[in-house]
Amino acid sequence: MNKEIMDLMNSNILTEAAKRFGINIGELKLIGNNQNFVYEYMKQNKSYILRITHSSHRKEKLIKGELDWILYLVKNGVSASKPIYSIQGNLTERIDVDDSYFIVTSFEKAPGEKIGYPKCISNDELFERCGRLTGKIHFLSKKYRPSVKEIKRHEWTENYYLQNINKYIPTEQSKVYESCEAIVNKINKFSRDSNSFGIIHGDINVGNIMLYDDIINIFDFDECQYSWFVEDIAVQLFYIIYVFLDDSIDERQTQAYRFMKNFMKGYYKENYIEKYWLRQIPIFLQLREIIVYIGLYRNLDFSNLNTWMENYISQSKLRIEQGIPIVNDIMNI
Repeated sequence: MNKEIMDLMNSNILTEAAKRFGINIGELKLIGNNQNFVYEYMKQNKSYILRITHSSHRKEKLIKGELDWILYLVKNGVSASKPIYSIQGNLTERIDVDDSYFIVTSFEKAPGEKIGYPKCISNDELFERCGRLTGKIHFLSKKYRPSVKEIKRHEWTENYYLQNINKYIPTEQSKVYESCEAIVNKINKFSRDSNSFGIIHGDINVGNIMLYDDIINIFDFDECQYSWFVEDIAVQLFYIIYVFLDDSIDERQTQAYRFMKNFMKGYYKENYIEKYWLRQIPIFLQLREIIVYIGLYRNLDFSNLNTWMENYISQSKLRIEQGIPIVNDIMNI
């Protein structure tokens, strides 16, 4: 998170945020501060999340759009982390500071356990369940309309990292800039219809789901946006295979086949997507790699990288510059 925002966030803001939702500030435990300040707390023996977002990251109307979509999904049977109302009966609470503001929201904490690396890589049942969850979300997305027009979420080109590449990527990496522009232009030429394009989660990965018995509970809809449904599939594939570096290319390819086979088995139980769009997955893998690459420059201390990360960044940069997806052969489709 930017230092300027960190400096704005103080005990007075936190105290007021807790007050708006009837929380004892002593109950708050900081669990994340990448894009938002995220706290966990207990109330009546139940776990909740308090999220504080600066207006430079998301305006209030976009956050209202996020919550509106989550409530629609929950109403229609998706197991998602449900937003809760403040003491005043609001889903969002605004706290002004200087010439900006913070937006406070709270959610029921998704029950269950995370399945992280490397356990997730060999979990075919998890892949199928993720496919089924994603298919259900996309099926519902086709019918979704914001309850108020003004809170409609942004489109994919307004992704924070795509919008701020100049801020984080060194100017001498001209080929990275060129590749980013080329892939955005290429994707922008795709056709759009209700069966291929709509609001998506935008960041489904094992860090944003919890497994409880046989149910996957999904949370963190902060990146939800309007895009092609296939992007939601490509993002999940990327995060399952990127851990395999170039000295494990065969394993990476095998993992891609394995994921797609099981994921699509679940996906087709809830929604249909034309094979044409599945064949575009390598292009959306390129898009995700560019976004992740920019994110690494934003978040990492490049003077203190471990060997794996040094190798990944070097290999990722080369793929981006050469316009090569992390895998090109997805499945026999």
